[in-house]
Amino acid sequence: MGRYVIRRLLQMIPVFVGTTFLIFAMVYALGDPVAAMFGDRAPDPATLARIRAELNLDKPLLQQYLLYMGGIFTGDFGQAFNGQQVTELMGEAFPVTARLTMIAVGIEIVIGITLGLFSGLRRGRLVDTLTLISTLVVISIPVFVIGYLAQYFLAVEWQLVKPSVSSAATFDELIVPAFVLAGLSLAYVTRLTRASVAENLRADYMRTAVAKGLPRRRVIGVHLLRNSLIPVVTFIGTDIGALMGGAIVTERIFNVHGVGYQLYQGLVRGNSPTVVGFVTILVLVFLLANLLVDLLYAVLDPRIRYA
Repeated sequence: MGRYVIRRLLQMIPVFVGTTFLIFAMVYALGDPVAAMFGDRAPDPATLARIRAELNLDKPLLQQYLLYMGGIFTGDFGQAFNGQQVTELMGEAFPVTARLTMIAVGIEIVIGITLGLFSGLRRGRLVDTLTLISTLVVISIPVFVIGYLAQYFLAVEWQLVKPSVSSAATFDELIVPAFVLAGLSLAYVTRLTRASVAENLRADYMRTAVAKGLPRRRVIGVHLLRNSLIPVVTFIGTDIGALMGGAIVTERIFNVHGVGYQLYQGLVRGNSPTVVGFVTILVLVFLLANLLVDLLYAVLDPRIRYA
């Protein structure tokens, strides 16, 4: 196990370097951060040259990247155009989005796996048909439509929740945004669990477990569900990074000042240090989540061994 983890961590290095370099190149090479800093105002050439020299923008792209990564390894993600350190913005945004993502993943796991299990056990019956139809409807509707509908009916019409999340972003305030954020993934988890359960029901080990006279609860919980969850865990693990980075629409609708909100502000204002810094952390989250998923395989399936 230890060798496997070390090998996987070493494999992450080229992936991390390649991904962050592409992000850095797209943000810095395809735009002018200094021009975005001044907006419509045109500073004199001497000022432009001085600022570019301070930001290392007068150097070749590869050298800019190496200097930037050197700063990251020392905890320096640069400075946003408003004068605030990017690390300070991260300290404010990531805990909020982490809470939002944690609630959304919890919704996926509890509701999605439960619905998928019941649907797979009753394949072809009414509950299965209703589950397939409802998940297909959720998949077909864009996230921003679901978000605005939830905000309008729950907050404006019925006044069950507040229309926007406060700066504290407590757990109870994040429940509705989390349902909106998890909606699409919840539908996929449900359908994936259903398909996996229905397939494993026909497996030889299931017939053997039933023939042994094992209790139905043990057959479903230990034998059927554990083996059926392997593809579901893979999806949820990769979805963690996607939820944290893909919360731009949800956080904009409910005024959640998290990672998505900061990324949106950075993209609109051309704030390159903010965009690159936040996306770099999201890449790390995605890689670590995939490593955790691979390690969970051995827990779900004892036949899996890591050399």
